[in-house]
Amino acid sequence: MKTILFQGDSITDAGRNRADSGSLGEGYVAMISRMLPEFRVINRGVSGDLTTDMRARWQQDAIRLAPDYLSILIGVNDTWRSFSEWRDTSTSAFKAVYADVLEDATQNTEAKLILMEPFVLPIPADRKDWRADLDPKIHAVRELADEYGALYVPLDGMLNAAGIAQGYAEIAPDGVHPTKRGHELIAEAWCWSFASFTKK
Repeated sequence: MKTILFQGDSITDAGRNRADSGSLGEGYVAMISRMLPEFRVINRGVSGDLTTDMRARWQQDAIRLAPDYLSILIGVNDTWRSFSEWRDTSTSAFKAVYADVLEDATQNTEAKLILMEPFVLPIPADRKDWRADLDPKIHAVRELADEYGALYVPLDGMLNAAGIAQGYAEIAPDGVHPTKRGHELIAEAWCWSFASFTKK
């Protein structure tokens, strides 16, 4: 049975029990596991993580697990902290750290890479100010996906389109953390992309 490892922040974590290595949380990872029962699914998302936090635990939570597929959703906290704590989370630093973990995975595992696009919705209104910081990071993830031959799962436009059609609060009431419906949309987009990836 092949293994899919999910890495990221609170969106991936989704309330998983970290005392239970098999806990998948209540979000898109658990939904994907139910949609793909032929795969072993591992969730190592950690709420609050920036890219630097993920890198600090990379050996333990990624390389050591030797996954067949490695899916990453990270980046919105790098933007969030630049507004809430005035941290320097420049796009160049973000991309360099992200590239470090991808290079490590490429050199030390056989995993095929899946990069998920970070996103933000314009709710509450101050989230609109985040776009100037997050958009360049989104482009950096796209560039890394191209550079490393990774599957790219575009989420930002899709979730914003769903917000326009259904109401932003129905997708992510704080612009970041998805509702059940938001997680369903992420899981569906991931599985659709993954199906084409595995047919290659």
